[in-house]
Amino acid sequence: MACAFSDTCRAVIVFIWTALTLSIVHVASATNISIHVAVSEIERQALLNSGWWKDRIPQNTSDHCGWVGITCDYEGRITDIGLQKSNIKGELGRLNFSCFPNLQYLDLGSNNLSGSIPSQIDSLSNLTYIYLYENNLTGTIPKEIGSLRNLEVLDLGSNNLNGTIPIEIGSVRNLETLSLDGNKLSGVLPIYFGTIPIEIESLRNLQWLDLSSNKLSGTIPKEIGSLRNLKELDLSSNKLGGVLPQEIENLKSLTALSMDANNLGGPIPSTLFRLTNIEYLSLGFNRFNGSIPREIVNLKNLTSLSLGGNKLTGHIPSTLGRLTSLQILDLSSNQLHSSIPLVIGNFSALSYLDLSDNRICGIIPDELTKLSHLKYLNLSSNLLSGQIPFAIGKLFNLASLDLSKNKLSGSIPTEIGNCSELRNLTLNHNSLNGSIPLEMGKILWLQNLDLSHNNLSGTIPKTLPPMYLDMSFNSLEGEIPTYLQGHPPKSFVGNNGLCGHVKGFPSCSQSQKHPPSIILFVKIFLPLSLILPFIILGFILLLKRQNKTPKLNSRAAKNGDVFSVWNYDGKILYEDLINATEDFHIKYCIGTGGYGSVYKAELPEGKVVALKKLHHSETEDSAFVKSFQNEAHVLSTVRHRNIVKLYGFCLHKKCMFLIYEYMERGSLFCVLRDDDEAI
Repeated sequence: MACAFSDTCRAVIVFIWTALTLSIVHVASATNISIHVAVSEIERQALLNSGWWKDRIPQNTSDHCGWVGITCDYEGRITDIGLQKSNIKGELGRLNFSCFPNLQYLDLGSNNLSGSIPSQIDSLSNLTYIYLYENNLTGTIPKEIGSLRNLEVLDLGSNNLNGTIPIEIGSVRNLETLSLDGNKLSGVLPIYFGTIPIEIESLRNLQWLDLSSNKLSGTIPKEIGSLRNLKELDLSSNKLGGVLPQEIENLKSLTALSMDANNLGGPIPSTLFRLTNIEYLSLGFNRFNGSIPREIVNLKNLTSLSLGGNKLTGHIPSTLGRLTSLQILDLSSNQLHSSIPLVIGNFSALSYLDLSDNRICGIIPDELTKLSHLKYLNLSSNLLSGQIPFAIGKLFNLASLDLSKNKLSGSIPTEIGNCSELRNLTLNHNSLNGSIPLEMGKILWLQNLDLSHNNLSGTIPKTLPPMYLDMSFNSLEGEIPTYLQGHPPKSFVGNNGLCGHVKGFPSCSQSQKHPPSIILFVKIFLPLSLILPFIILGFILLLKRQNKTPKLNSRAAKNGDVFSVWNYDGKILYEDLINATEDFHIKYCIGTGGYGSVYKAELPEGKVVALKKLHHSETEDSAFVKSFQNEAHVLSTVRHRNIVKLYGFCLHKKCMFLIYEYMERGSLFCVLRDDDEAI
């Protein structure tokens, strides 16, 4: 009986205990469900209040976990919000961050959000990723971001944020990516980057640091060498000065370094070239000087090297030829000299080469045409000479070729037509001659052609594709093709032989009435035909005068009356003229012509004459001597009101000069300085 009662009691107790337990569990479960429902409703309402999901709610569900850009956990709490590139507008603060305590991922990049980053962002304690790039956010970066200890990525790039970089960011020890580029941040670099804040040295997990395109000043702190896990560092387009710190050599994991567009100076430290993992190096548009270190050969993995816009001197090191992985090489706008090294042909992967605006001389080597992957080639504003290589046609992938402002000569090779991918061809300000090759008509994608300021002749090919062009200041002739007549006149000025329906040019019908042969006859042969009889008459009179000239008395020979006495062996008046000009001293020189200089001489009896003396070096040139003799013989016989009067001359192998009438107010100099007018 006692035993039975005991069993019955035990069963009753177990039943009651089980019932109570189930009741408690049920109540707790109901409470949790109520809490979850409440939290879920708060999150849902916060999304609606932002207005960003107004047109994005599916009609077949009211569950916000199914809305665009929303991800929830198994309990229905929001963990991810991703509305990047969704054209959402309004202030960022319209989304109440405090309603999302479980949020881990926030991506609102590439929208039209405005306003400031709310300080309530610190309520998102579980946040690991923040992407707010490419918006119109203003104000400062809130220091409360330093409370987000789980944050791994912070991308606020391409906004209008101002102020300084808060030092509190140095407390985010798990941060791997920090991108604040493209803002208006100012001040020095916080100490955690050095004087980019020094506290940045505590960010030991940082792998990507982008502070480019701001207004940061000061120097790059040596503490930056503590970021040993850094893979990419971009401080370009700021106002940073000083030198590159030696400690940068500690960044052994670095694959990309960009410091361009700052005020950095001094020599490029050779320690930089111990970073053997670097693939991208950009130090352009600073004030670096000295030569390109030969140690650059250590960067075996380098694919892009930009040193343009500095003050580098010396030659292009031949060791560069060992960097066979290079795809981009920019050494433009420096003071490099010597020739293009032949090792340039080793860059088999090169697609971009810019050596413009230096002092590079010599020829364009054929080795350059071995770069079959080359798309951009700029050698402009140098001292290159010789011809454009015929092998240029092997660069089938070339899209832009600029050889302008050099000293290139010869013709444009017809092989240029093989560069069928060309969009830009710039050859202006050289000494190129010959005609424009018809083969250029095969370059169907050509958009810009500049052949101005050369010596090109012939006609403009009608096969050229329609494009922007400049052919000014050449010797082109014929009709401007109809489809090119919409270009401004400045594209063709300086070509007197061109015609067509372009303002400032004659129509081709008028030009045909007076073909070039007739114009040539009118301009050259007609004047010659009028002058020729006078020249013939002059020679006849000269011959007669030589036969009739009496012998001169001894007094004339002694005193040298140049106005009435002629002497063809150079003895008469020689001493008087030497004394009067102090042996042709420069102070008596009143002008210089194509062959010889003109001197003013006052003779002992007070008469003033002008002497045209052949230069000593020219007396050894038979062509100059012949011209000098012709001038003497012709002017001694021909008389005309527009021809200066010749009194006498001396034709001797050691001294040759003409004695002219001296004309006041410089009129004689103006005549004698131009050989065409002097005759």
